[in-house]
Amino acid sequence: MKKPFRLTLIRHGESQWNQDGRFTGWVDIDLSEKGRAEAKQAGQLLRAEGFQFDLAYTSILKRAIRTLWIGLEEMDSMFVPVTTSWRLNERHYGALQGLNKIETARKYGEDQVLKWRRGYEVLPPLFSDKEFAEQRQNPLFRSVTSEDLPRGESLKSTLARLLPLWESELVPHIRAGRQLLIVAHGNSLRALVQHLEKMSSEQIMKLNIPTGTPLVYELDERFSVVNNRYLGDADAIARAQAVVANQGKIK
Repeated sequence: MKKPFRLTLIRHGESQWNQDGRFTGWVDIDLSEKGRAEAKQAGQLLRAEGFQFDLAYTSILKRAIRTLWIGLEEMDSMFVPVTTSWRLNERHYGALQGLNKIETARKYGEDQVLKWRRGYEVLPPLFSDKEFAEQRQNPLFRSVTSEDLPRGESLKSTLARLLPLWESELVPHIRAGRQLLIVAHGNSLRALVQHLEKMSSEQIMKLNIPTGTPLVYELDERFSVVNNRYLGDADAIARAQAVVANQGKIK
């Protein structure tokens, strides 16, 4: 059997708004101190297992970019070519961006917040015309055309804008045998994992990707999943997944 292709994914380390329990989306929030430590540990785990990368991809948001920088530095691999793409950005949470998840749950109910966070086709409350116009003026998004710039996204629409990058750039690199590292966000990676594992809309609701933890996929020639695994301590990973699952729940 031919040696499987390999793809490594990392959700950025904890951001300041992850720590504060806020919907972040496309707001360009940096890592918390814990998030920087998670990024450092991710690089150390990859180095300890002998990972070496030919290329790295990340979103245009600083929490993902900084996670990648820190990780590559820990691997002594700052020379790896890096491509940034808005198509790897977090899901756009529209008018929810900046709101506290627990306060929102108290106002709208936990079930509604869960649908906004995990539902496959459920859109958040969309940006108003004023909010959208302000977003268009942000220089961070100048690589995004007005037609592509969202007012809010479901997981389904997040996958739809990610797939052109996956099919046109990422798949050819992987098929050519290049070792690829993608550092992105909870929902953009959930969308990619759903695509890779052919998950249903019900199955993807239960998937929780912890911050700052390398997730390694092995893929066959048809890009079907042969194997996948997280690097690191299994108990710590389970606790981190539980933290993600419980966001937005009223304690």
